[in-house]
Amino acid sequence: MTNHRYYRRSAERHSIAKDREDARFASKLMEQLSIAAFVLDGSGRVLIWNRACERLTGVLAAEVIGTMDHWKALYEEERPCLADLVVRGRLDETKTLYEAWSNTEVNPHGISAERWCAMPRIGKQCFLAFDVGAIYDDMGRLVAVVETLRDLTSHKQTETELEHLAGSDALTSISNRRTFDAKLAEEWRRAKRNASQLSLMIIDVDFFKQYNDAYGHQAGDECLRMVAKTVDSQALRAGDLAARIGGEEFAVLLPQTSSQGALAVAERIRKAIEGAEAPHCGSSVSPNVTVSIGVMTATTDLGLEYFVKHADAALYEAKNGGRNRIVSYALDNARIEDRKSA
Repeated sequence: MTNHRYYRRSAERHSIAKDREDARFASKLMEQLSIAAFVLDGSGRVLIWNRACERLTGVLAAEVIGTMDHWKALYEEERPCLADLVVRGRLDETKTLYEAWSNTEVNPHGISAERWCAMPRIGKQCFLAFDVGAIYDDMGRLVAVVETLRDLTSHKQTETELEHLAGSDALTSISNRRTFDAKLAEEWRRAKRNASQLSLMIIDVDFFKQYNDAYGHQAGDECLRMVAKTVDSQALRAGDLAARIGGEEFAVLLPQTSSQGALAVAERIRKAIEGAEAPHCGSSVSPNVTVSIGVMTATTDLGLEYFVKHADAALYEAKNGGRNRIVSYALDNARIEDRKSA
């Protein structure tokens, strides 16, 4: 019996020693990883903060080991990291705290997410990708949570720049036709859902062919850039969109804007462009570059095609009526304003 107890205790000591050796090995392995990683225990305290994590965040392991202060490496104000959500059983908050996330199919406790982080210690924002995995003991109790961090800032910046270039007009740098069409469809759906008004103006540079003939195509390009800059600066609130939709034609989309509100914006644009005093010797309506503007305001009781068609018709009437003016239509397609220059 004595020998049996001896061997049992010996086996237990051997098992404990082996577990400790395995833990030391795992810790050393984690330290040598080239990818930034940290480990929380079941209560949310930092067990491991590897060297790569120190390099990425500027926060030393000695500052966070044994604490719950790891959030300070990533954020200026206290908020849970992805690993904390696992520890606290609050995975339902992931969607609101992260821009993108997914549960892995291989491990139901594994989560991936990404977002911009303030990184206060190094003094710059970084776009990080996070991967988190939970470790459980044989009884199903949470032992530790491992979180890895990858810096995708350069990739994200390149992606953002490419998206901007793809959605921008190469000549004027404002939005292009593709962006305008997508925004128009989006705002039309929103207006329909909210039963709100939507206004559209289409702007055409008066006698632009004559301008090119008189001053040359390079000057014509400069003229278009001036008009685009003026439209962009005069028209836009957050949510509005100015775009070059072809040649010398521009469009401005004004969500939740009445006909009178859209008309006021159009008049500011018309006055600002003529007031820029860009000479135009080929114009018969002004010594300067001017524009004609068609405005259409509608609720989504009308069809989208009808909406755009009648904005075009308003522009056509403004041009036919002498140019350097605005023609605006209301919901019932009745002409409500034909505003000439002073």
